[in-house]
Amino acid sequence: CGIYDLQTLCSDEAMVPIRGTDWYDGGTWVDLYRHSWDKGHEMPKNAWLYLYKVITLSNRSIELLDNYKNLLTPDEFTSYTSEVRALRAICYWYLLDLFGRVPIITSTDVSRNQLTQSDRSKVFKFVVNELQATCDNLMVVSSAKPGDYYGRVTRPVVFFVLAKLMLNAEVYMDDDWTDGVRPDGSKMQLDIEGQTMNAWEATIHYCDLLELCGFTLEDSYTNNFLVHNENSNENIWTIFMDKDLYYNIQDCFFRSWHYRHADAYGFTGENGACATRRVLEIFKYDTDEEDTRFFPNYWAGVVYDYNDEVVYDRTGNPFIYHPWEVDLDLSGSPYVETAGARMKKYEVDKNATKNGRLMDNDIVLFRYADVLLMRAEAKLRNGMDGQADYDAVRSRAPMPTKEISLQNLLDERLLELCWEGWRRQDLIRFNQYESLFMGNEDYSKIDESDGHTTVFPIPGDIITLNPNLTQNKGYP
Repeated sequence: CGIYDLQTLCSDEAMVPIRGTDWYDGGTWVDLYRHSWDKGHEMPKNAWLYLYKVITLSNRSIELLDNYKNLLTPDEFTSYTSEVRALRAICYWYLLDLFGRVPIITSTDVSRNQLTQSDRSKVFKFVVNELQATCDNLMVVSSAKPGDYYGRVTRPVVFFVLAKLMLNAEVYMDDDWTDGVRPDGSKMQLDIEGQTMNAWEATIHYCDLLELCGFTLEDSYTNNFLVHNENSNENIWTIFMDKDLYYNIQDCFFRSWHYRHADAYGFTGENGACATRRVLEIFKYDTDEEDTRFFPNYWAGVVYDYNDEVVYDRTGNPFIYHPWEVDLDLSGSPYVETAGARMKKYEVDKNATKNGRLMDNDIVLFRYADVLLMRAEAKLRNGMDGQADYDAVRSRAPMPTKEISLQNLLDERLLELCWEGWRRQDLIRFNQYESLFMGNEDYSKIDESDGHTTVFPIPGDIITLNPNLTQNKGYP
């Protein structure tokens, strides 16, 4: 549906380079990386349509539950309705994060003429209110382990989203993201379960509740991404994958691998997405200080197969990925096919089907390491000591203790959460999104100064269908 790509490929975390005749695709991927998209770009449109499709289905489900509530016990009706409302609210969270100003629709009986946009701050308040109103009616689970509620919206899932909302409240409460001024999170007056808290206190509150739910860091980082990662004590919410039961596929994984690499595993690769140079710098790749999480997350250098045998290229030489040779346009480069470190992250399921895409590794959406990093950041922004939470994540890696700072936290979020779809949101919160592309490539002709690309344009086709909607600032 494009949400993951918008959060990842529009940041300094990853790109899909032009590889000669491959991956130009009318400029689709280049425009994402350069922030030169417009109202006609397919990726934001796909995300918009998908999210409103789920919202429409949620509204219909709530109405059906109401029509047939006589067939349910009062507790069942309240529980089922609350879960659907919470899922709908999560979709609105993605919408306010990506598009800012969007219509709030809570009924299937709404005509097109009745649809109007709400300011970003109003959508934020709607999402918070919906999650708070439904939270107590949702199931409490002490971990995400398999059971009746595995992969469903539970109370911990809502706690996590509420923590994210509060951590990003300065962004989400800003109705004009082009004026360079944001509300002050430390001065916000938010109603949290009858108590008045600022944004950072509220973040800490919801992170504390998640700790009380019993989630813990796994002893090993890689346990969260095993073929049978449903046993992780750290994963809070996942997309449940089972090749014998569902048709969910993991596209991002093998979209990154070269054809020769994938073929050695019996799969099909597409030789696309890879890490940027900025990632290599933050991981201190190929130095004595390289972060221990680089190897579990990236393929780099000589490639090996299942049996740790070297994979060979077409000429009979060892197949090698060259991380530092990456560039946005590799046409004419001797590394056109091999530039860039590739996605590893998940253990390879040897029994995967559908060319490797139908695998049993559940796709991780929310996990407890993120909770610790959120709480560390909120404490630091609130003038408190967040060192212990920061150290807990680093020591599990294991990596040496480092003094906490906002920049170190931002870097740590990439080191810990790469390939998990958070980088764009993090960069915007840290005010490092618009100035991203002043490094290796010359993007001086692109005006990022007003910050309009921190939100995507309302898709042009949607505005054509409904003239009541207006375009976001910065887009014609």
